[in-house]
Amino acid sequence: MTVKTILVVDDSPTDRHIITSILTRNGYQVGEAGSGEEGVAKTREMEPDLVLMDIVMPGMNGYQATRLLLRGDTTRHIPIILCTTKDQQTDKIWGLRQGAWDYITKPVVTAELLQKIARLD
Repeated sequence: MTVKTILVVDDSPTDRHIITSILTRNGYQVGEAGSGEEGVAKTREMEPDLVLMDIVMPGMNGYQATRLLLRGDTTRHIPIILCTTKDQQTDKIWGLRQGAWDYITKPVVTAELLQKIARLD
């Protein structure tokens, strides 16, 4: 699978901007969503090759959105990388148990993010 389109789901406009800038500079087409609910809806609409999902968001959190997407007929095949400030090992284990393919902590290190995406290709 070649990753070309990525949806960034994060309630922080600053974090969305930083991550989107990194991705667009590296040739990816990027969509954005500002909440878990919007992320689920946009994933269904766009069917991106990858979703970068924050965890801590008001309303539907990233764990809930990940579970919902992985249960959907049209979205279950889309890999999700959790991208969050939650840096405890238990957070990572829980995120991977929810079905996420990988986990990255903020602040995002460009090389680490691109390496994780490249592993999906």
